[in-house]
Amino acid sequence: MELSIVLLADRESHADMGRMVNALETAREALEAGAEVEVVFDDAGTRWVGVLAERDHKHHGLFLELKPHLRACDYCARAFGVLEEVKRAGVERLSEHRGHPSLFARLRRGAHVLTF
Repeated sequence: MELSIVLLADRESHADMGRMVNALETAREALEAGAEVEVVFDDAGTRWVGVLAERDHKHHGLFLELKPHLRACDYCARAFGVLEEVKRAGVERLSEHRGHPSLFARLRRGAHVLTF
């Protein structure tokens, strides 16, 4: 099973943090079950990358555990002013469709797409 988890949630509220944690925990669970998984930080969700990359963040360990599966929208990283943070964190940037990840391409190849 191929699973793309797209994190759109910003960092503005406690609920946003909940969506981020749920996205990462769902990725962990799917990986443990043997699924092919990617987590795509998209839209305002790109703002999480730099924060999660900080060693003192509560969820830094989970970020490191999932790092080989983490991606970020190139366009959105630029638009939200976090491109350098994404680069420093070593998260792969996606730009398959006009600078954005192509969710349609994932669906076309049979991937399941979840958004948080």
